[in-house]
Amino acid sequence: MVNNLSLIDAFNLAAIDYATKAAIIDDGKTYTFAELKLMSDKFSVGIVDQGVHKGDRIALYCINSVQFAIAYMGIVKAGAVVVPINLLQKPSEIAYVIENANVMGLIYYEAFQKNVDEFSELISSTPFQICISSDTEKSVAWDNAFNNSGELKNIEIDAANDLAAILYTSGTTGKPKGAMLTHHNLVTNAASVFTAMKWRAGKEVVTLVLPMFHAFAATVGMLTPLTSGCCFVPVPKFEPDSLLKLIEQTQSTVFLGVPSMYNVLLNTKDDKVSRFNSIRLCISGGASMPVEVLKRFEEKFGVAIYEGDGPTECSPVTCVNPIGGIRKVGTVGLPVPNVEMKILDEQGNELPLGEIGEIAVRGASVMKGYWKLSEATAESFHHDWFLTGDLGNEDEDGYFSILDRKKDMVIVNGMNVYPRIIEEVLYRHEAVLEAAVIGHPDKTHGEIPVAYIALKEKSEADAVEIRSWCRKHLGSYEVPRKVVFLDALPKNASGKIVKRVLNKQGEVERGVT
Repeated sequence: MVNNLSLIDAFNLAAIDYATKAAIIDDGKTYTFAELKLMSDKFSVGIVDQGVHKGDRIALYCINSVQFAIAYMGIVKAGAVVVPINLLQKPSEIAYVIENANVMGLIYYEAFQKNVDEFSELISSTPFQICISSDTEKSVAWDNAFNNSGELKNIEIDAANDLAAILYTSGTTGKPKGAMLTHHNLVTNAASVFTAMKWRAGKEVVTLVLPMFHAFAATVGMLTPLTSGCCFVPVPKFEPDSLLKLIEQTQSTVFLGVPSMYNVLLNTKDDKVSRFNSIRLCISGGASMPVEVLKRFEEKFGVAIYEGDGPTECSPVTCVNPIGGIRKVGTVGLPVPNVEMKILDEQGNELPLGEIGEIAVRGASVMKGYWKLSEATAESFHHDWFLTGDLGNEDEDGYFSILDRKKDMVIVNGMNVYPRIIEEVLYRHEAVLEAAVIGHPDKTHGEIPVAYIALKEKSEADAVEIRSWCRKHLGSYEVPRKVVFLDALPKNASGKIVKRVLNKQGEVERGVT
């Protein structure tokens, strides 16, 4: 069972059971499980021949593609540890990750050559590099990695303790931290996702446009299909028209997205909506789904969105609204199998149902700890409960709701203001396309809520109208004291609105250096 399975075993078993079935459809070409197994076996032997040993960290800097999956599984089969690189990071940020993780090898996609050249000058020792390229000269190392029989040496894996991946958090405060995820963490979470989302073994086709370096995409979009005989379709860029064509061509059944993607898809012309008809299940994660966006999407496309959640440190899925069960819009649902959740106060005491506190998680998918950060690891746990940093509550049916990140809560005249509540009201305004609320320091009130808004095309609204709208639906202390209009809100590679960028903009406006 999953208790003793390594990620290698879980994938190999699926590859045997579903050998002739499609594992990946990329750029119009279908790769069966048998083909993917052989290619990842060969790549594993190829990098071992390059000097990779068990426990070595290998950076993977690649777009959504079949090559990402081959390299990922090949690294793991060598007993090494995958360190996925965020595609939106600057060369200096990538250099930090490579140095911090003591990376000894880098596998990268040809489009990132300029960045690779830049950060290679910033690190103390350049790891061996393999370029995934269509250029015959550059691709020599990649092609050479497959010039072998694919006969793997037996590498003993302790699933509970050996690392499969180190995923670096976004570093909202200070430097990013590397969450150490074991084989057991990832295999268990993939199994939990499969069960909770009621996937059909060997039948689902998952459209994966979320970046594969991200925890949500890697586990739900790649590892869950690869360990359950299902297929995924990697999409390197979110372009609504081409995405809908691809969904229709591949007859995809599952779509994974973040709220901003669903919001953009609302602009789909009515005569193109039918291209989404094969999708039976939409999953949203990565950020809170505005209820108004969810309702409008479901009305237009006729398919339900099931919201879930989970931090990188939990592999990452902790909860989801039950598929086919009672779905509570505005909540992140029930804990998935093998996961426990509860609400704690500042002292670590469990709070009664309905009361707001910090969400804590315990279970087989919770990380081993932060790489080389024993103090930060200790601080992030209360006994064996991981403290997520999310503020929320639990209702009488066991459904969890997330109000906000603990650090994003705004305290106005001593009262707690939760930005998400304000954002939900803003999204209901007919002119608002995107909204985010953050706190700015204020001498009189301690903090004040400030709304950042992007308007829909051809729509108009000013600060007076927005604040008037909020006064109709919010308490006076919750009404944004300031409204800032932007053409678009800043987002990370997965499409999540990045509030720390707005915080920096606010500091510039206030003259903070």
